[in-house]
Amino acid sequence: MLTTRLPDKVEPYRLAARAERLAGLMSLDRFERLAEQVGAQSGDCRVWLEFGIDAQGRREIRGRLEAELQLPCRRCLEPLAQSVASDFLLGMVTSDTLAADLPGTHEPVLVENEQLNLLEVVEDELILSLPQVVYHDEAHCRVSRDQLSSGEAPEPSEPAANPFEVLRHLKGKK
Repeated sequence: MLTTRLPDKVEPYRLAARAERLAGLMSLDRFERLAEQVGAQSGDCRVWLEFGIDAQGRREIRGRLEAELQLPCRRCLEPLAQSVASDFLLGMVTSDTLAADLPGTHEPVLVENEQLNLLEVVEDELILSLPQVVYHDEAHCRVSRDQLSSGEAPEPSEPAANPFEVLRHLKGKK
C-alpha cells in the first residue's frame, strides 16, 4: 500500500542516471485542469514511476497510475464512480525539435531547467485516460429512456419533392 506523497517537481535526468523508482500518492484535489473537465475530486492517485536510459541513450520514464474518480453521468449529470488506470512511456526532451525525433512508442515530456513538473505530468496522463462517455446503468439512472426522446417522429404526409424538379422545368423538359 502506497503512503508516500510524491513531490511536485523532480530532477528527472539525475533520477534516470541512477535508474531510480518513485512510487507514491498525489492528491486528486490538486489537479485543477481535471476538475475543470469532470468536477472536483477527492482521494488520491496512485503513481509508480521508473526513470532510466534506454539502449539508444534516450532518457525515459515508464509509469503507471490508478485512481478512483467521480465522473458525471452524461444522462443525469450525477457522479458515477469510475476506476481509471494508465500505463505510459515518456521520453524526456528539452525542445519540440527533439520531441519529433522520439519513436512512436514514447510520448514527449518537456524538461525545463533540469526540472520536471511531476504534478502536471500525472494530471496530463490522468486526463488522457478518462473514458470518453460515462453512463449509469439504465436501471439506476435518474433520467429514463422516455425522458431522452422527444416522441415518435411524425410520418411524412406527402412525399418529398424532387429538388431537381425546378431544373427540369428550366430546361424545358417535362
